[in-house]
Amino acid sequence: MTLSFAIIGCGKIAKRHAEQIARVGNLIAVCDVDFQRAQQLATEFNCKAYNDISELLAVESNVDVVCICTPNYLHAQQTILSLNAGKNVLCEKPLSINSIDAEKMIQAADLNQKKLFVVKSSRYTPVIEELKKQIDFGAFGKIYSFQLNCVWNRPNQYYSENWRGTREQDGGTLYTQFSHYIDVLLWLLNDDAESFSGFRTNLSGKNIDFEDTGAISVKMKSGTIGSIHYTVNAFSKNQEVSLSIIAENATIKLGGEYMQELLYQIPEIIDLKALAPNQLANDYGAYKGSMSNHNKVYDNLILALNGKESKHIDGNSALKTVTFIENIYQQIPLTN
Repeated sequence: MTLSFAIIGCGKIAKRHAEQIARVGNLIAVCDVDFQRAQQLATEFNCKAYNDISELLAVESNVDVVCICTPNYLHAQQTILSLNAGKNVLCEKPLSINSIDAEKMIQAADLNQKKLFVVKSSRYTPVIEELKKQIDFGAFGKIYSFQLNCVWNRPNQYYSENWRGTREQDGGTLYTQFSHYIDVLLWLLNDDAESFSGFRTNLSGKNIDFEDTGAISVKMKSGTIGSIHYTVNAFSKNQEVSLSIIAENATIKLGGEYMQELLYQIPEIIDLKALAPNQLANDYGAYKGSMSNHNKVYDNLILALNGKESKHIDGNSALKTVTFIENIYQQIPLTN
């Protein structure tokens, strides 16, 4: 069955979605409040342009999947609207910027008997997939501790768009920049947090409502302890996202700009030669985002909607990341 898609939000990530839709299905329509931007994407991919999501949903009754590519604060509203119109939804990260909205999105999917997919593309990075397989197999034994470091660059220019940098619309650095890596951490550990301590602060004086740097200590429910250091103050460009895991039977560290490289492992549990090559990172010109892997997102979405076994990420799985970040923001105050 060939599926039909619509894209809501025609910003930087929308073209990545349109390219994958052209590969696996039919792009019927795109929508953006900036109609000129919608028209540009529609012309490039030979589909209809709208500037109102309600009109698109009313007119394009044959759309199977709506892809939400809008700013963070619109995800919940537009996802629920699409689900209530009888459409499946693929929502870009973060699922939402609070757990109450996330739960409403999941409830809407259940109520309408539709699927809610979430873009958590870093899970499909080959070395991360293999690490998850080995942890679940028991090769590492008990996990004692972890260290997650996220060192990226976001200049003031990045926050010049209206919604970025605002608490109500952006949500915070952990939601917008690093939710992919929080997701990977929770997925690998298959664990939830018990408590947090640490610091969040705006050291560079960026024109934002929240932190540009955080140093967080975490105790997980299993007893595993760890730390998360993150910043968007790296000089000039993104530098690294790294994850160290210290366990009963092994120690391992992933690194690179996007946690896509194996830096060391003792003993050698992962066979690097057997891994597929990495995808490229999302490149937005002035800055880069996380690893794309949108081809794998769409491959698994197609499998799921055709009733086949897949590795798609649903709303319940994505809710864990929202809750984890929300708890950090609630328990650790922003300081000067």
